[in-house]
Order: sequence, then structure tokens, then C-alpha cells
Amino acid sequence: MQPAKALREIQVGIADYKVAAAPNKIITLGLGSCVGVTLYDPKIKVGGLLHIMLPDSTQFKNVNKPAKFADLGIPLILEELERKGAVKTRLQAKLAGGAQMFSGMDKKFILNIGQRNAEMTRKILKSLGIKILAEELGGNRGRTMILDLNSGVVTIRTIGSPIKEI
Repeated sequence: MQPAKALREIQVGIADYKVAAAPNKIITLGLGSCVGVTLYDPKIKVGGLLHIMLPDSTQFKNVNKPAKFADLGIPLILEELERKGAVKTRLQAKLAGGAQMFSGMDKKFILNIGQRNAEMTRKILKSLGIKILAEELGGNRGRTMILDLNSGVVTIRTIGSPIKEI
């Protein structure tokens, strides 16, 4: 009999992503206007979490961190998941974040970055044929997002709110 694998909680920083397999969990903290995207293949229990900061890399000259952008980060994490055996048609996406963190400021100044991140994330996933199973987007509070690779359940922690599973 083989010993049980030790559970690890793998941290994802801002403008980064991680891919792993069960029994691990992947966690990202501080999703304000950023959007967290989990992609999970329930058949082989492999998944990933991407922490997107900005919607569109085409607005920038020097892009040295593709995971920062929805348009580059989602294809990047998809590619790594497929290398680990995930099948695109089985992937389930869940989204969190996209908050409006600076209420009361001039709308033109803040450019609705949370909303734009969420819209671009949806658009990219749709263009790739990946279905979104659940979303916890908007509002004005930061979130923590945890993907359990045993079950595909995503736990959302928001200050001042009960823990939510999506």
C-alpha cells in the first residue's frame, strides 16, 4: 500500500498562475479588481488558478509577464493544463474578483478595471469554448479564492461575509 500524498496549499501571486493535481489546493489572496480564474478537469483532477491584473496586453509595449493579462494568461494556463493531460472540452471555469475597489472616485479615472477584467475573461473563455460554471464577481471588497483539486470546489472568502463555495 502506498502512503497517502501530502496535501499542499500552493500559493499564486498577483499576475501569476499555478497548475497542480489532487489532493492539493491552489490559493490566491487579494483579488480586488483582479480576476481569479480556475480551470478544472474533473476526470483527472488537474486544475489551475490564474490571477489576472489587466484585461488586454495589446495596450502595452513591453509585456514581460503574460499571466498579468486575461488575453495572454488564459491561453498560457490552458496550454500547461493540456500538457498535464487535461482536455479542453472537460474544463470547468470559475471566476472571482473584479471588484470596484475605489468607490467615490471619478469613473474616468478608474476605468472600471474590475469590470473590464471580468468582461475580457468571459470573452477569452468563450472564444476557447470553455464553459463558466460559476462566478463571484463585482462588489467592492477583496476576496481570497481557493481551488480544491480533489473536488473542483472553489471556496471564496470575503471580509465581512460568510465563506462561500462555488
